[in-house]
Amino acid sequence: MASNLTNEEVYGKLKDTFGDKIGELTAPFDLLTIEVPSNDAHAIIEWLKKDEQLQVSYLTLLGAVHYPEDNGREIAVVYHLHSLVNNFRIRLKAFISLATPVIPSITNLYAGANWMERETFDFYGVLFEGHPNLTRILNEDSMDYFPMRKEFQLEDATRDDKDDRFFGRE
Repeated sequence: MASNLTNEEVYGKLKDTFGDKIGELTAPFDLLTIEVPSNDAHAIIEWLKKDEQLQVSYLTLLGAVHYPEDNGREIAVVYHLHSLVNNFRIRLKAFISLATPVIPSITNLYAGANWMERETFDFYGVLFEGHPNLTRILNEDSMDYFPMRKEFQLEDATRDDKDDRFFGRE
């Protein structure tokens, strides 16, 4: 089923409503992707869900990406949302600082955000303000670090039982 809304139409509606808070339109692999301010992410997602035309009713994914070289914007919180009625997807990116990795929770909008936010906290240290139970979900509670941040090695460099040639490394 083809979408009856184009990326440009959805982007136009967002720009008309939120103005300069909506970043430039990009569409890698035809997936509408927009950067939004972290303080406004909740309001924008809520509007997308409640808009009578767009009806973005499904949270497909919520996660993070660590960009250690991007000072003040080291963590991107990424939301993949889907309008089942209109058959279109949208990706929102909200950048936060590693020094204060806080962003509002969207658990009050999508129940499925509960576990996704906990996983993102568990692996990246993102603090979702207003989350009902922001505790580790996959790693053990005694961990005092966030293993998906790029400051941590993928594996123990002291191991001698692996031959890197078998893993595509020289």
